[in-house]
Amino acid sequence: MKFLKEELRKIQNSDLARNAGWVFIGQGLGFLLQAIYFVLLARLLGTKEYGIYAGAFALASMPSAYSTLGTGTLLIRYVSSDHKLLPLYWGNVLVVTSVTSFVVVGALHVIAKHLLDPVSASIVILCAVGNCFCSQLATCAGQVFQTFEKLRITAMLSLLTNFLRFLAAGAMLLRLHHATARQWAVASMMVSLIAALTAVIAVTVKYGRPKFKPKLLFSGAAEGFGYSFATSTTSVYNDVDKMMLSHYGMYVANGIYTMAYRVVDIATIPVLSIRDAAMPRFFREGAAGLRRSSHLAYTLLKRALPLALCCSVGMFVLAPLIPHIVGEGFRDSILALRWLCLIPVFRSVHQMTGSALTGAGLQTYRTSSQVAAAVASLGLNVALIPRYGWLGAAWGSLLTDGLLALMNGGYLMWLCRPGKSHHVLRSPSLVGSEE
Repeated sequence: MKFLKEELRKIQNSDLARNAGWVFIGQGLGFLLQAIYFVLLARLLGTKEYGIYAGAFALASMPSAYSTLGTGTLLIRYVSSDHKLLPLYWGNVLVVTSVTSFVVVGALHVIAKHLLDPVSASIVILCAVGNCFCSQLATCAGQVFQTFEKLRITAMLSLLTNFLRFLAAGAMLLRLHHATARQWAVASMMVSLIAALTAVIAVTVKYGRPKFKPKLLFSGAAEGFGYSFATSTTSVYNDVDKMMLSHYGMYVANGIYTMAYRVVDIATIPVLSIRDAAMPRFFREGAAGLRRSSHLAYTLLKRALPLALCCSVGMFVLAPLIPHIVGEGFRDSILALRWLCLIPVFRSVHQMTGSALTGAGLQTYRTSSQVAAAVASLGLNVALIPRYGWLGAAWGSLLTDGLLALMNGGYLMWLCRPGKSHHVLRSPSLVGSEE
């Protein structure tokens, strides 16, 4: 009992714990709303239309990280140490995202017909505008508040998007009873636009008008592109399976598998909450060397891993509830979820160890493991999906996340061995200068 009271006292006095709590509340309530609107959406669209939308959404998600060219992560990295730089880095975010996202949207519109079935390809541009422009802009606005460790506001912005989607799905179900994937894609895009505008206004009101300096943009371009590339590989190994199920016209299988995967995403909330709250600290600790950021990672992993294990057990036990909640058409999602239930455990390892590498300026190592995971995911899905359908996709996801956990953890242990020296990236040459 004394030990428990001591732990509770530490949590109450910890800024990191409070911030993680805000992220957890925001993401938790957000994913609760998301779970409810997925139930509404599953009933609104049905298994087939849900699968059609899932394929288009997956393709639109994969290159969305390039819409910002890493400017949001650069903002966290350098503004965490010098808050006066916010107007410059926020200006870069707005300009880069506004220009680059529409290049990405245009490219997706051209290539969609070659990668997806015609039905999913026809709605890719709607999903792309929502994902590549609106959602990325809203995410970067949340990163501004994350940088200042005002995680309550970050949580509220995340909650706003999911609340609007919940309202949209509920209204459409009440009014239409059944809708097509295209109708939902239009509604989702409009919701994302409203959330993005609200987020940008919130940053402007709180911290003032942005500034833009091309020289700062170019000086940090290589590092920013590296962050985008790393994030895009994450999208590849998370979403290529859904895109391929759509490519082969397996609409129903895609709906079954995507529903189970969304439950896994919900179960990963505790891990992501801890990571997001700690990210500014990873950069601050990493500035003093990898051993400092790795110590933070191992400390956080002691809390994240047990939470992930609990979530995995909960998913396995509660999986039979899925068809009772979303409909009998999703009964096979029970088996899919049970195959996927260990993913939160793997994610707790590769997220914390990978964040330690990123915080210390060793993103190259983390990116190499993510590239390997993306290549492995693609190879596994090409080999397994045509023969086994959604079951092959589940096997591929499980193996990919497990591989990533092994690689990130292995890199961290290897780089922290005695006598190993590390190069830590410093800020671009213009950091610290303002007009």
